[in-house]
Amino acid sequence: MGIYEELQARGLIAQVTDEAEIRELINNGGARFYIGFDPTADSLHVGHFMALCLMKRLQMAGNKPVVLIGGGTGYIGDPSGRSDMRSMMTPETIQHNCDCFKAQMERFIEFGEDKAIMVNNADWLLKLNYIELLRDVGACFSVNNMLRAECYKQRMEKGLSFLEFNYMIMQSYDFYYLNNTYGCNMQFGGDDQWSNMLFGTDLIRKKTGKDAYAMTITLLMNSEGKKMGKTAKGAVWLDPNKTSPFEFFQYWRNVGDADVMKCLKMLTFLSLDEIAEMETWADNRINEKKEILAYELTKLVHGEEEATKAKEASHAIFAGGASENMPTTEVEASAFVDGKIGILDLLLLGKLAPSRSEAKRLVVQGGVFAADEKVASFSQTFDEAALREGLIIRKGKKVYRRFLVK
Repeated sequence: MGIYEELQARGLIAQVTDEAEIRELINNGGARFYIGFDPTADSLHVGHFMALCLMKRLQMAGNKPVVLIGGGTGYIGDPSGRSDMRSMMTPETIQHNCDCFKAQMERFIEFGEDKAIMVNNADWLLKLNYIELLRDVGACFSVNNMLRAECYKQRMEKGLSFLEFNYMIMQSYDFYYLNNTYGCNMQFGGDDQWSNMLFGTDLIRKKTGKDAYAMTITLLMNSEGKKMGKTAKGAVWLDPNKTSPFEFFQYWRNVGDADVMKCLKMLTFLSLDEIAEMETWADNRINEKKEILAYELTKLVHGEEEATKAKEASHAIFAGGASENMPTTEVEASAFVDGKIGILDLLLLGKLAPSRSEAKRLVVQGGVFAADEKVASFSQTFDEAALREGLIIRKGKKVYRRFLVK
C-alpha cells in the first residue's frame, strides 16, 4: 500500500486535483508540498495538529515538506469559515506568534538539508509593489469566480472587507512564489481551503504553463458535526502552558464513543492492521480504545514521559484519588482569611473561571465539585487542612485541578 492509499484508508483525503498524478507523485516521494499556518495565536492547536500529522506521514514516505508560516497573510486574516472579521494584529504580535509556531513544529517535522524547510511569506508579500501585483497577478483572477468561492459565502452575508477579499490572491501568490523559488508542486490544506487552493494551481498554470496540484484533508469533526479540539473554554492548544499534557490527555480520553475509531485512524501512527484489530473489540472495551488514543496523541505532542504521567494521573482520578501529575495550583498562605479560602477564589486562582461572576455562575448551575462532592453554594469555604493533602476541584465532567497550600 502506497502513502496515497494509506491516506485514503485513514479517511484523510477530501478533494484532489489530478488524482492519478498526485497518487504517483506522493507514492514515489516526488512531492515538494506546502501547508500554510497563519499565526493567529501564540500556539498551534488541535486543528493544526491534523495538518502536522499529514506532513509527518508524507515526509516519512520520502516527500519534502515546505512549512509556510503566514507572517504576511497574518496582516490580512483568512475569511474562510468565519462570519466576522479577524482582529488586526501588530507586527510584533505576528512575529512572536511565528516564533512560537516554529518551536512547536520542530517536534513533528524534521528540518534540515534535503529535508523540510520553513519559510515565512512576510519575506516576499511585504515587499510587493501594489501596482505591479495588480498587473502581473490580479489580471489572472476573475472577480465573478472569486465571489462564488465557498470561503467567501459566510462573509458576504455580513459584509466582506476589501482587505479580506485580497486574502485569496495572497494565498495563490504564495503557491506561485514557492513553485518558482523552491520547486513546490503541491499544496495541502483543510477542505475549507479548497477554493483558495484551486486559484493557486490555476495561477501557476497560467503564469508558467507548469502543472501544480492541490489536495485537501477531511476536517476532523465530532459526531455532532462540530470541529474537534474545541471546548467550552476555547481551543485545545499544543502549548503545555495553555493546555497541560494532563488536560490534553483528558480531552482525547473523553471523546465521544462514535469518534474514537475515526480519531485513531486519522491522527495516530498506529498501523492500519492494529486499528483494524481494535475495531473487532467488544463494546465493553471502548474505554481501552480511548486511553490508547489519548496516550498516543499526548506522546506525539508532549513526549512519552509526559504521556505516561498524564495516563497515571487519569488512573488516579478514576480510582478516586489524587496524583502529583495532575494540574496543580499552589495557594499562598496569605490567600487564606481566618484560615479559610472561598470556592470562588480557588476557581479564579486555578484559572477554572475567567471572572468572579463566571465562577458564581458555574457553582449556581451545579458544575463545580470539590473532593467529588457538588459545591452547593458559592460562599463555601475550605480550611488549610483540606488543601494540605491536595484538594481536587472538578469543573463539569472533565476539567480537574488539584490545590495545595504552598
